[in-house]
Amino acid sequence: MSVAQDLSGRRAVVSGAGRGLGRAIATRLAEAGAQIIALDLPGALSDVPAAWSRVPIDLLAEDAETRLAEAAAALPSVDIVVANAGAVPPWRGVDDLDRAEWAQVMMLNTWGVAATLGAFVPAFERAGGGSAILMASINGYRPHRGQVLYTASKHAVVGIMRGAALNLGPRGIRVNALAPGPVATDALLGRLAGRHADGGPAPKDVLEAMAKETALGRMVTERDVANAAHFLASDAASGITGQLVPVEAGLV
Repeated sequence: MSVAQDLSGRRAVVSGAGRGLGRAIATRLAEAGAQIIALDLPGALSDVPAAWSRVPIDLLAEDAETRLAEAAAALPSVDIVVANAGAVPPWRGVDDLDRAEWAQVMMLNTWGVAATLGAFVPAFERAGGGSAILMASINGYRPHRGQVLYTASKHAVVGIMRGAALNLGPRGIRVNALAPGPVATDALLGRLAGRHADGGPAPKDVLEAMAKETALGRMVTERDVANAAHFLASDAASGITGQLVPVEAGLV
């Protein structure tokens, strides 16, 4: 590992760290030497590595803002924050929206991201700056006809990232976002299985079709996304802020 990508002695807060992309990113940062503070729902933290600090939190709960502030105040400083926690709602067009679902998903995918970053700004300042990585999606710039809500929420994350980069740059805090393409996480596989049960195509066929839509002829992996997060968290990306980084194997 290059010296510029060594995270030894640094503290990294990762929301949604119990599973999926959050777990993969936290694992990669830990491998690079970072001390992990894992934020997630209580039930999702039961099997994270013992060396990680665990902060059970529901970002949709009434006390979420207080819990975030308490978690930040308990740390001497923070060098890295990965605001990854989010939700993918069922497919809906603009003529089939559910108001309660819209409010809940936007609350988690946008307020949850912004509030997580904002809560740890004082801890960043105690470290003299650092790197924040927000989880967007290719749907933050490439809309999906069957995912109006998710597309809107991820466009909003891009806006949060760009605004926060300008806001926090003078304080030495870099803010970037990742835009993963389709990744065969347990969550995606579960959604594909559900659609197949309702008469949709077999998951294997869907995954093969997704792979054929990329320049590399494959879907990206959780590790691919985690490696990109590691780069943005490290000193190797010290001159990069306000950027949306696609990780999608060259979707065409």
